[in-house]
Order: sequence, then C-alpha cells, then structure tokens
Amino acid sequence: MSNHSSLADFIWKNADDLWGDFKHVEFGKIILPFTLLRRLECVLEPTRATVLQTVQSMGNSGIDLDLVLRTTTKFPFYNTSQYALESLGGTRTRQNLEDYIAKFSDNARVIFEQFDFVNTISRLDKAGLLYKICQNFAAIDLHPNAVPDRVMSNVYEHLIRRFGAEVNEAAEDFMTPRDVVHLATTLLLDPDDQLFEANPGLIRTIYDPTCGTGGFLTDAMDHVDALRNRTKVAPVLIPYGQELEPETHAVALTSMLLRTLESDPGRDLSKNIKKGSTLSDDGFPNERFHYCLANPPFGKKWEKDAIAVEREHEEKGYEGRFGPKLPRVSDGSMLFLLHLISKLERPEKGGGRAAIVLSGSPLFNGNAGQGESEIRRFLLENDYVEAIIALPTEIFFRTGIGTYIWILSNKKPEHRQGKVQLINATELYTAMRKNEGNKRKRVSDEQIRVICNLYAAFEGTKESLVLGYQEFGYRRIKVLRPLRMVIRVTDEGISKLQEEKAWAKLNDAQQQAWLELFKSQMAETHEYAWIDELASLAPRINPSIGKVPKPLTKAFVSVFGVRDPEGEVVTKDGVPIADDELTDFENVPLGVDVHNYIAQEVLPYAADAFIDDDYRDEYDGQLGVVGYEINFNRYFYEYKPPRELHEIDAELKQVETEISQVLNEVTE
Repeated sequence: MSNHSSLADFIWKNADDLWGDFKHVEFGKIILPFTLLRRLECVLEPTRATVLQTVQSMGNSGIDLDLVLRTTTKFPFYNTSQYALESLGGTRTRQNLEDYIAKFSDNARVIFEQFDFVNTISRLDKAGLLYKICQNFAAIDLHPNAVPDRVMSNVYEHLIRRFGAEVNEAAEDFMTPRDVVHLATTLLLDPDDQLFEANPGLIRTIYDPTCGTGGFLTDAMDHVDALRNRTKVAPVLIPYGQELEPETHAVALTSMLLRTLESDPGRDLSKNIKKGSTLSDDGFPNERFHYCLANPPFGKKWEKDAIAVEREHEEKGYEGRFGPKLPRVSDGSMLFLLHLISKLERPEKGGGRAAIVLSGSPLFNGNAGQGESEIRRFLLENDYVEAIIALPTEIFFRTGIGTYIWILSNKKPEHRQGKVQLINATELYTAMRKNEGNKRKRVSDEQIRVICNLYAAFEGTKESLVLGYQEFGYRRIKVLRPLRMVIRVTDEGISKLQEEKAWAKLNDAQQQAWLELFKSQMAETHEYAWIDELASLAPRINPSIGKVPKPLTKAFVSVFGVRDPEGEVVTKDGVPIADDELTDFENVPLGVDVHNYIAQEVLPYAADAFIDDDYRDEYDGQLGVVGYEINFNRYFYEYKPPRELHEIDAELKQVETEISQVLNEVTE
C-alpha cells in the first residue's frame, strides 16, 4: 500500500465483515478504536517480552513499576497483559481482549473508554465477529517505522471522513486537509526558523484549541524536528490542545502518546490534550503559548456555550477572553479569534503568534457597533492582525466555500506594525485527479512555498497588498431627512385604525366618539400639527374620550398621515422632525471629514438631508459609529469583459449539435 488512502481503504474493508450485524452508522466506532489499538500494539511489541519479565520479577518488590515500565518501553505508556491481538484465541476472545485493554497504563486505557470499547467488544462477541476482526487488525503493520506519523494522521482522518460520510456528519467540524494544515503551519513557524537555529535546544509551546485528531500539532512538531540537522541540540516544541468530540480526542491522545521529546523522552504529552468545549470550559485558563494553530468549525452556533461566555464577558471584560461585544450566537468563529489572542505569550516575554483558518464571514459580518465589527475593531486597533490569506475554493472535504488563514501576533516586527498584509492565493492550487467529497483542489508544496514567500516579502504585488489598518475602518453616519406630511382623514385610514394596538385598548364609547369626530373631518386636509391640536381639544368636544395617550396620537399619524415631498417641513420648537422612513446611513472612511463627505456625496442628491448629531460612537464619543470590515473583492477584483456574442452563440450551437447527436443515438 503506497499511500494513506489505500491503507485506510484496506482498514475500512473490515466493514464488509460487519455488514448485516451492525448498522452502517456504527462501523467507524468499531474500526477506529481497533486501528488505534493496533498502532499502540505495534509500538509496544519490541519490548513486550521485557515488560512481562519486569512485572514478573519486580511485581512484589514494592517498587513503583510505572516509571520502570515507561523506561522499558521508551514511551510514556505500557501494557502488562500477556495477550496481543494475534494471541487472544478463538474461545475466550472477549475475556482475553478485555484483560488486554484493562492492563494498559491509565493514559492509554482512557482512549478506549472514550469509545465505550468494552461494550463494542461485547457486541462483536455476541455477533460472532470479535475473533475475526482481531485477526484482521493483527495482520496490519502500523508501527511508525512502517507508517510514519504524518501518514498515520492522514489515515485517521481518512477513516473519520469515511465514517462521517456514512452517518452524514459534518466532518469539516474536526478535519483540516493536510495541505491546509501544512500551509498554516509553515506560515506560522517559518519566520522563526532562524530563531531556532540561533538558539540550540530552544523550547517553545504550541496550542490548538480545537485540535481534532492533532494534525496541526503533529505537523508543527515535524516542522521543528526538521531543523535538528541545522543545530547542535534539537529544538523542542511542546504541544497543547483541547477537543470536544470524544472519538477525535481519543485519536489525538494516541498521536501524542507516540510522540517523544528528545530532551525528555519519558514525558507524557497526552496529558496536554484536554477534553471539553474550549469556549465555555478552557482547559488552560492560566496559560499562554508561543504559537497557536486552529481551524474552528465554520458557522457553528455557540448557544451551548452562551451562559459561560456571556458571564465571562460581563464579569471580566477585557481582563478575560471576550472583552469586546459578542458576535451573534449563530456563528462562534470570532470568539476563537479572541480566545487565541488571550492565549498568546505576553509581549514582555517575547510575545506569540497564531494562525487560524476561518470562513469569509468574520471578514465582514455585522454592521458598525455590532459584535462582529467590534471584534475586528479590537483586533485591528490593537495591531494584532499580521496577514490574511485568501485560499482557493473547494479545498475542504465538505464545503466549497472560500476560506482564509489569519496570522495574528501581539508583538509584530517593526516593519509590520500598523500594517495588515492581504494575500490573494485563490489561484494557487492544483486540480486533484480524484475528488474527495467537495475537495477538488489542493495546494502543492511548491505553491505553499510561493504563498509563504509572498508573506515573507511583505511587498505590494498583484497577489499581495500591504495596507494600514485604518484602511478597513469607517464611521457609520446616520443621515436624516425632514418630515414633510399633511393629515387627511379617509375611509381607508379609518379601516387601518381598527388594526392599531392603541385603538384596541379604547372602550366602545371612546372608539365611537373618535369615529364621529373623524367622520366630521372626512376628506379634509390639515397640517401635521392638527393631530396634536385635536388630541388636546377632543376631550372638551366629547368628554367620553378622556385623556389621549401618546401611542394613540402616533396611531392617528400612522393611518392618516400623507407624505408630501413638496410640502412644508414639519418642525417642533423650530427644529425639523426627522422622517423615519427616509433615514439612511453612510459609511465614511476613517480619516475623511464627515461633513465634507456628506456635502459631496449626499447633499447634491438630497439637499434637505442632515446628520443625526446624537448618533455617536460609544467609545470615542465622535460623530458616527466606528466599524471595520475587510473586503477582499474590493482590493483584488479584476474586471473581465464579457465574451463576444458570436463566441457564446457558436458555443450554444455546438452544444445543440451534441445534444442532437445523443438523442439520435438513443432513438435509433
């Protein structure tokens, strides 16, 4: 088997044996834990006999065998059972396998607990399939020497994707294609290659708050490991992660159990992989990291985390993770942006950098003053955004939407300060020979290098723009138009009046009194102020009317008011009253004088327009509410003239000819 997909397909063939006894939606929860078990078993096989001898000779000595056995296996886990998949036997397979699983060290046994593996074993045994499945997996060599970590990660994710397809689950929630992983990792770590080379044995931390199977973490560690030939002492990258889904968390635990640090080979890296929802239950509440990588679920609601997030926002403000206004509950992507900023190592300790994969919505969702815009404002005005890279469409497995990599930093190099780099990499892809779901394109290693070189160059080109952060900001100005209205009582207006809530609150006598009053004014045209005068006089005309509430007056205006564009401006105390129906908003770029903008862009078309002076930003108090959006199309749009009509006509005729030929073949 020359590649990960063929190996994964080979493993998935176990589904053929399960068919008929298990539902297809259950296949993945059987196949995946057996795959993990075999991987662990292959790693422990060379030292299995020695471990058993050690247990036999030292079991009653009173010595804590945990450290001894970890030293023996040269991994932070072990198994003290006499069994292996190939030696379970065909008569007591279930009991022997349960013994095998139970005698893993605690950090490995928890992997199988997350799959409810004991129950799976029991069901396979009742179906008469347990021994067969065990033998199938015993025949596969999954040792890291045969299947390296990067290939094995691909296998895990291929299996998960197959499983997701079987149960119609959104696999993109926890899967990032390897080419995207590698691109994000390279963008994040490349700038510090010289730092690692200049500081042999340098220790750095990396964190993924939605780590899935651990793909980002393993790729980052591989990147640093590749530098060992350039330094006397290999650099060290210590992984940390958190994952919500039990199955994918188990895969990540397995990956980390099999990773060792040259400087500390006995260290159990799986302890750094926490389970739970990052937004509502941060597994590392008091820790910061040198690097962060993430691909949170696209467009995922955060209503399950809402109570905890809103509490932290209200109680801690900017001292917590969610200082700015919160986004709408329909999409939690931007909460992860804030979370990552809070996790970057403090600037005084060297600072930190992050790369996060997001859909397009965080670039522009929300108007000025709303949560999404305020988060962008926080990120840009605090100079946290280094670059945003637009990726090709159709590079994810379950969606063809546009995606972007954000590069964040809380300690930019001097030449990047106050600037944001936009890179358009949408055309940098290679078409795949065989589609994988919605994934029809991949970014090759050569194209990854091109993108990283564009980022490193930090220059203005056709594909790369360097802009001041203010370029994305604007002030949303509320533009008002004066009310021009007369009052005209009509039958239609009286009919509409019956539907008004304020009218329904009147008793029968009050309603009858008003109707008689209005019928006396039928078809008469009055100035706007007449309604207020009528409201004042009506109780004197007919005492049964009683006091006239303001909502009722508004209802009269609503049903009897007639706009007259050529009429007089309605005023109150000499000040024009604004017409709510004509209210508009203008987005004035930051740095542009608001009054000059209105004079040039609004007044030539609406000479009576005026600015609402009360509509001001709640932070700086200035006229208009500040907003930010990042519109890639505005900066990279290239006009392509439509094709000539004769070209289109010729193409249509060709298609018609082809269709006609097919129909003739069918009817012959």
